[in-house]
Amino acid sequence: MQTMCATKTTDCEATVAQVNRLAEAGAAVVRIAVDTQRDAEALAEVRGRTEANLAVDLQENYSLAANVAPWVDKIRYNPGHLFHHQREIPWQEKVRFIADVAAEHDCAVRVGINCGSVDPAKREKYDQHDSLRPMLDSALEHCELLDRLGFTRYCVSLKDSDPQTVIEINRLFAAERPEVPLHLGVTEAGMPPEGIVKTRIALEPLIRQGIGDTIRVSLTVPNSRKHEEIEAGRQILDDIAAGKFLDDEPQRAKGLNIISCPSCSRVENEAFVELAERVREATAYAAELPITIAVMGCRVNGPGETDHADLGLWCGANFVNLKRRGTVLGAFSYEEIIPRLKAELDKVAAGS
Repeated sequence: MQTMCATKTTDCEATVAQVNRLAEAGAAVVRIAVDTQRDAEALAEVRGRTEANLAVDLQENYSLAANVAPWVDKIRYNPGHLFHHQREIPWQEKVRFIADVAAEHDCAVRVGINCGSVDPAKREKYDQHDSLRPMLDSALEHCELLDRLGFTRYCVSLKDSDPQTVIEINRLFAAERPEVPLHLGVTEAGMPPEGIVKTRIALEPLIRQGIGDTIRVSLTVPNSRKHEEIEAGRQILDDIAAGKFLDDEPQRAKGLNIISCPSCSRVENEAFVELAERVREATAYAAELPITIAVMGCRVNGPGETDHADLGLWCGANFVNLKRRGTVLGAFSYEEIIPRLKAELDKVAAGS
């Protein structure tokens, strides 16, 4: 069972308290984001004040691996995000650097691939509507490189906001590389209870098939409720062990789909979580419509993953960027975004 801290990494007191709270709730791995040197320095202090297994989440700034490896048990990198930092350096050299650092400091590695941040070179090779092959190709390529480098202490995650895609992509990967451990989850599952249901839909058939080694339930909840991710994951596993499955119950009709990223330290305004709740309430009248609304809380998930939704809200520190099917409509304050969203929702519903 895994989750991620939502506190600012540089706030050592709050981060240590949350790490320990999550570990007490049953998290076997607690992930912490590191984007800057200040984050890396804070991580060293956190390490000295907890016995929890720590994973570090590196996005564009892969070079910080050397600064954080002494203090963590696992390093996670995203193949798609390797592209953005120091573009003149081949991605293979970046992976070699991470693998060498991990080996030196006895760290595991997670190759974490998300639907909204796939390596651009992979996307260009396939049809724009093919969401599976670019992710699978990227995962297999990175595994092959790590194997050639002699680094085999790695796992892979292949996440999407659509549960069926999560099932399909992980089955494909497991068929190709059954010996590689898989971390399972639905990215941007959203708010409970819908986010828990989406995760159950994806995880149950995979785990029943013997696929998956670690899991995360990614929920949009306030910092004080992060432990609910662990509780939800434990309930899913307990129900599977007891033979109680979601597919034994009536299937829900498809309708409005709100995806939102889990609260984490990269959220630029904590009002993001409250905004996600406001979006759910304000759009309830369209519950039966097959429309997807994405509410993203930071610059990591915001730009790419709102492009794939009918309507996307990418939340910054002071403004919310509103998109319609990838086209930016403007930046609006947190107070005025809901009326603008409803106006665009009505247009999408009317087919205009």
